[in-house]
Amino acid sequence: MAALRKWLFTGLLVVVPGVITAWVLNWVVGTLDQTLLILPVSWHPDKVLGFHIPGFGVLLTLSILLIVGAFASNFAGRKLVEWGDRLVSRIPVVRSIYSSVKQVSDTLFSESGNAFRTAVLVQWPREGVWTVAFITGTPTGEVAGYLRDEYVSVYVPTTPNPTGGYFVLMRKSDCVELDMSIDAALKYIVSMGVVAPPDSLAPEAIK
Repeated sequence: MAALRKWLFTGLLVVVPGVITAWVLNWVVGTLDQTLLILPVSWHPDKVLGFHIPGFGVLLTLSILLIVGAFASNFAGRKLVEWGDRLVSRIPVVRSIYSSVKQVSDTLFSESGNAFRTAVLVQWPREGVWTVAFITGTPTGEVAGYLRDEYVSVYVPTTPNPTGGYFVLMRKSDCVELDMSIDAALKYIVSMGVVAPPDSLAPEAIK
């Protein structure tokens, strides 16, 4: 029985990652293939070729993103985007949703953004209990006015789903900067500590 149990868990360790990866990829490709619906029916690859080839939607999506990005990178494109932002900001309800999503996307995808750039070790949810978190910025405006010390904005992700978590403001001196990449830190969190990050230099408190 011990041998059977060992073989069973070994088989799970081998099969489960591959199955989940294949399922996620299938879902992503299937979702992006819906982009083909914006094309005229006569232009669909299924109609042109006579059979379905998964993945055309991925290529179409990437092409659209590249074209939009190239257009928005020049002067005329930036002005058009600014005009669209101003137009949306005048629509009740929609402006609240759009502005929130835009701020998050600008922080995450902008080249000058600072989200998830530094992994740190913090005491959470109480003193003496440590967890891995990410510095996302520094407090500004009215919030910064109430903080007498030097604080940083910290995102504390949950395990094993890091998309949920807590946003907290912590003293910079209470955060210990880790010499590990963001990918390594996320793997460490998602695996609940099973996939340990590679050895590195001892962490030092942020100064």
